[in-house]
This record gives sequence, C-alpha cells and structure tokens, in this order.
Amino acid sequence: MHVADAMTPREDVVTVELPGTRDDVLEYLQERGFSSVPVVKRDEDREEYRGLISREDLIEHPDEDQLAVLMNDVPTTTRDTSVEDVARLMVEEGYRRIPVVDGELEGIVTVTDVVRAIARGEVECDATADEVATSDVNTTWVETPLTVAEREIYYANVPYAVALGEEGGMAGILTEVDIIEVARVVEGEDGTGDSVAGQEDDWMWEGIQGVGNRYVPTRNVEIPVEPVSEFMSTEMVTVSKRKSAKEAAQAMITEDIEQIPLVGGDQLLGIVRDIDLLEAL
Repeated sequence: MHVADAMTPREDVVTVELPGTRDDVLEYLQERGFSSVPVVKRDEDREEYRGLISREDLIEHPDEDQLAVLMNDVPTTTRDTSVEDVARLMVEEGYRRIPVVDGELEGIVTVTDVVRAIARGEVECDATADEVATSDVNTTWVETPLTVAEREIYYANVPYAVALGEEGGMAGILTEVDIIEVARVVEGEDGTGDSVAGQEDDWMWEGIQGVGNRYVPTRNVEIPVEPVSEFMSTEMVTVSKRKSAKEAAQAMITEDIEQIPLVGGDQLLGIVRDIDLLEAL
C-alpha cells in the first residue's frame, strides 16, 4: 500500500498562504479543531509547499505574528512511498503528521491513517498484541489528587495513566482529554494561557491541548484537586495477549483512542499504543 491510498488528498487539506499572520492559522485551529495547518506560497498558477504550523508553534512563540517565522520545517513524503516507510519516518522523526509533497502539496498522512490501514488489513502486520505492546505502563492511584496525576502524566511523557485501586488492580484510565475537560485557564498572568491571541478561556486551553510534546502544562491552568476516581474512565477497552495487532488497531479506530491496556485475565500486562503499531510495521 502506498501513501496515496491512505492520505488525505490536497483538495481536502486546509492550508494558509504566505504572506499571512497567526490569526489566519487560529481561525482554522479554533473553528475546525485542527492541530496543524500546512503553509503554501502561490506564484501565478503554481502553489509551493513551504512548511507546517502547529498549535505548539503558536504557543512557543506568543509574540510572533508572521507565518514565515512561525512555520516549522518538518519531514515530507511522496505519494508513491510505502505506508511501511512513512510509518518508519514517523517513528524515527517523532512526527504524527507528514505532508505529502512533490514540488506542490499533494496531501497529508497521519498516524491515524496508518493505524486505519492496519485495521482494514490494507497493510500486513502479523504481530500479536502481546508482541507490539509496551511493558512499561504509566500508572497512578485512584485516590491521587488530579493535580498530582497531571504531573505524573507530564513527567512520564505519555498521554495517559492507568488508575489502580487499593488492591493494585486496574480500576480505570485517565487521559489528557479527561484533564482538559475539567481544567480552567487562569487569566491575568503571564504565560501560556493568554499567549494564543486573546481568545476566550475554552479556546486558550484547547490551544494548549494540542501541543506535540505530550503533556498538559499547569502554568496558568487550574486543575481540580479531587481524586482521579472522579475523572477517570471506568468502562475501558482492553486487548488480550492472543489478539492480533490488527484487532488492536480496529479497536483504536472504533473507539477513537490512542492506547489500549493489554490484559491477561484480570492482570494488567502492558499497553498497546498507536505508535507501537507503526513500529511493528
């Protein structure tokens, strides 16, 4: 399978043009929920791809307004590249979205696109869930204050924490999304919250949500101190050792999640992340 078969084609990709300002990007990130937008330069009848701007770029450079300075040079791929090769590029370079470029922007391919291809059987991934799972699992206690659990997620550099009960068994899972839903931006302080261009509180926090470094910053953000048990998901999707990587991918696409606990009976054995599936390719 080639990138052309998995990517979002150019006609469906929203872009911003040079010259432009951060407000041009904010319009799409805010209203459409995108996490990044490709930048192009039009010259007569030709369109040239120039780079990518993400929420992280806007947050890290709050005082910069020009797209030419804000945009980031990320790896690109081509339509005829295999899905396996683009998966390798994502894993090695640490990018979850890769523009498809051949002189001009032809589309964009994401981690989710690759996982969907695995789920549909369009690329071969013969490994079992046990073989692709990560044995190092980030955990927390159900009675841990949410403020502490947020820091645990930050220092572990992952978007989740499996919550354990008093007997040490798996009781639920807490994700960045769960924290984001109850967090509140504090106004009137210097820092991340007000740097996204004076939008309302919900949008400022949404901007923080989408950064690529896999953490939820606490500066300028108020997080409830109630225990994890009040915010975690208890109805979890899990996968057993005998399930295939393809079945794990199918569950991720169906449930719109990025990780699934690996279990044996009632024991937590590891976790399967979407990036683990790409590594398996």
